[in-house]
Amino acid sequence: MDSQFNQNLQKTGEYGVVYQVSHPVVFIDGLPKVKAHEVIIFESGQKGEVSSINKGKVEARIFSYEPVKVGTKVTRTNRTLSVPVGKELLGQAINPLGEPLDINKTFVHPREYRPLESSPIGISGRAKITKQLLTGVTFIDILLPLGQGQRELIIGDRKTGKTSVIMTAIKKQAYEGVICIYVAIAKKKSDIKKMQEFFIQEKINDKIIIVATSSYDSPSLIYQTPYTAMAIAEYFRDLKIDTLVILDDLSTHAKFYRELSLLSRRFPGRDSYPGDIFFVHSSLLERAGNFKHPTGGEVSISCLPVVEIVEGDFTGYISTNVMGITDGHVYLDSNIYYQGLRPAINLPLSVTRVGRQTLDTLSREINSYLVAFLTSYEKLQNLSHFGQELTDDVKKNLHLGELVYAFLNQPYQLTVPKPVQMIILSMLLQNLVLNKQELEVIKNGLINAYYDRGKQKILYEIVDDTKTIEAFNANVLKNRDHLIALAKGT
Repeated sequence: MDSQFNQNLQKTGEYGVVYQVSHPVVFIDGLPKVKAHEVIIFESGQKGEVSSINKGKVEARIFSYEPVKVGTKVTRTNRTLSVPVGKELLGQAINPLGEPLDINKTFVHPREYRPLESSPIGISGRAKITKQLLTGVTFIDILLPLGQGQRELIIGDRKTGKTSVIMTAIKKQAYEGVICIYVAIAKKKSDIKKMQEFFIQEKINDKIIIVATSSYDSPSLIYQTPYTAMAIAEYFRDLKIDTLVILDDLSTHAKFYRELSLLSRRFPGRDSYPGDIFFVHSSLLERAGNFKHPTGGEVSISCLPVVEIVEGDFTGYISTNVMGITDGHVYLDSNIYYQGLRPAINLPLSVTRVGRQTLDTLSREINSYLVAFLTSYEKLQNLSHFGQELTDDVKKNLHLGELVYAFLNQPYQLTVPKPVQMIILSMLLQNLVLNKQELEVIKNGLINAYYDRGKQKILYEIVDDTKTIEAFNANVLKNRDHLIALAKGT
């Protein structure tokens, strides 16, 4: 008999007996004073959480992959499900109970605990989103800007580059000093390992916390994964530290919750999902936002949930649910992906509801101008089959459109700083860059210049000195030779 079971049995003086098992859901007789969400422990040493109490019968979810047997004794612990939180978690990969995934790695156990379930802060404790969340992805930062504290859905088919966008955003935010919590929900162990190696290779591991479950874990443990991440993010929120939470992905989370609900004999709804699936995801995502801090100022929990769809079907139950909860979505289109564009974002079908209010006047003007230009470019492409009958202006705009898309096309390892994004777009729109080879040289050169303190100041001066797109273009034109010299390292 487990020693922890005996200790808790002596403290509470209560025990129950398992009378039915639908693994990982168990039904227990006894435990008269047990509470919802309380942790229970079995005589075999396995742990679980009370999910509901009905007419004295207790329903619980167990966290172990191995089932318990009918007739097993169980006792209360008199504490709700909680997770250890602290700065000791930085650079670590843990499971939803706060235990390290790699037992061979040094792990200092945090002393503070927070409950996994907590009520979202009300409207009076929230602040307007005013700061831009830079992802390092030019397409998003310029055309679909995000704000710190925004909840933006990343949606798309399998293998359309969702993870690439996420990894670039994490890399950029880690460089900005933001703590990033990556949540891997029922992922392959090899995928989790690859993500860890990426963070170590990019030297940002000290700003990252991975909360992960593999597909081999118990559905109960998988269900708890995003709640652990939010509890950790709320700990850093109270310390006035901004966080970015990536939930990869909520469609998998919903499937495991459906499994648990069906095993609990709850009445199924649309697509066999339980009736409270909207509440489950909304109560989770509402915990993110931009908040007023008690000591003054603001602090944010930004959240990028991921949903995988099939064959571009937006109308799925989970995808429409999460769209209704979030502040917009970035849609990665498989058709665009197969055309070779990266990231494969479908601009007309993507939305950002609060991101544009974070832009300054110049960024807003560039955003409006570029959206209008790309819309007109798509129309001109339909005329391009006329070949020699095209006017010189149409040919010029088609060539410019190709250069703009070549600039928006970027691999996930590359983060493009905001000043570089704006300067190169201005150079393109003024025809100061003639071909793709020249564009590549200038882009890489200015990115390298940005990470040099002295040269970075010059780039910011060109951007910050202007308020309108006309003045900005004039400033870039005036400094053209200087910018080309910076890009070439001379």
